[in-house]
Amino acid sequence: MRPTAIFICPILALILGGCVAKTVVGAATAPVRAASKVVDWTTTSQDEADRERGREIRRREERLGRLEDDYRELEEDCLDGDDSACREAVHMRNEINHLRPSVPVESDDDD
Repeated sequence: MRPTAIFICPILALILGGCVAKTVVGAATAPVRAASKVVDWTTTSQDEADRERGREIRRREERLGRLEDDYRELEEDCLDGDDSACREAVHMRNEINHLRPSVPVESDDDD
């Protein structure tokens, strides 16, 4: 029984030594990995920011388009003599003027 223990002890030491070392390294790097995950979750990547900006611009463009359509209708009603339509058209024009600078203009390159 004694000779078997002599052979098994060095083998166990090698096997367990690797396990212990791996556990120690894993425990030492765990806080760093956890911190990097938290930073990743709490920050917005440039790609995510670009997508969100694109969505916001599309929302503004759609809102501007609806306002301009409604404004044209109110303008026609105003020209037909509807005073309340004239007042609404003034308010809507102010909203359009406020929104327009935040919507980028695409150039028409027909060259």
